[in-house]
Amino acid sequence: MITTSYALAAVAALGALWLATTVRVVKQFERGVVFRFGRVQSRVRGPGLALLVPVADRLQKVNMQIITMPVPAQDGITRDNVTVRVDAVIYFKVSDPVRAAVDVQDYMSAIGQVAQTSLRSIIGKSNLDDLLCNREGLNQGLELMLDSPALGWGIHIDRVEIKDVVLPDSMKRSMSRQAEAERERRARVITADGELQASQKLAQAARVMAEHPAALELRLLETVVEVAAEKNSTLVLPFPVELLKFLESATSSRSPEPTPVSNGANSLGSGRRDVETVTTQEKFE
Repeated sequence: MITTSYALAAVAALGALWLATTVRVVKQFERGVVFRFGRVQSRVRGPGLALLVPVADRLQKVNMQIITMPVPAQDGITRDNVTVRVDAVIYFKVSDPVRAAVDVQDYMSAIGQVAQTSLRSIIGKSNLDDLLCNREGLNQGLELMLDSPALGWGIHIDRVEIKDVVLPDSMKRSMSRQAEAERERRARVITADGELQASQKLAQAARVMAEHPAALELRLLETVVEVAAEKNSTLVLPFPVELLKFLESATSSRSPEPTPVSNGANSLGSGRRDVETVTTQEKFE
């Protein structure tokens, strides 16, 4: 009886050991790559229980979820010679678990190193305006640069985004001055455009008033009403300039003509000569 119990216990222990060495659990987001005597098997084990051959098989689990990897900030000089500091983030997943387990030793580290070098290359090929305004184009270019080597490793690059662009303080001040000058230029252009439109309207109003003189009188009366509406002690009376010109011309036409002095002097001189001639004749007689 005792021997039978020992035998059953031994069989149970051997069964548990066999299950521990031959059965593996693969989760829903994982795939299992089996190596049999060091040679990879073409069939990938899906989620659930995976039976292995004891001693001969070894199971390596590969995560199939999308992995988020931040790229450390990289210092670089843009094509227009501006020093910037740029960081990014990569979203990728394993598309071929066999190649990810066999072709590359550590695909996480490989993707990280390629991302850093590609980000430096993008910084050197781009202008500062592209880094600040054309993020979508740079993200696509960086994704293409990463996708080329990643396909050989069984990795699919899902998305690449540039997170932040850090500029030097001197460049920030220069950009703020440039933006302020641009705003002033736009304000002056708008003011000049408004003055141009106002001058056109004033010229049109002047032509209308020239054709209808009564309109000018009505405008003057309206101005007087607007001034008188306020509580002040000043009374403004419009006086037409044409009346002043009329009075000036009338005054100049009524002034008497001055007597020429030269004619009187000549007559006086001739009288004196006549008197002298008469006196001389009397002396001779």
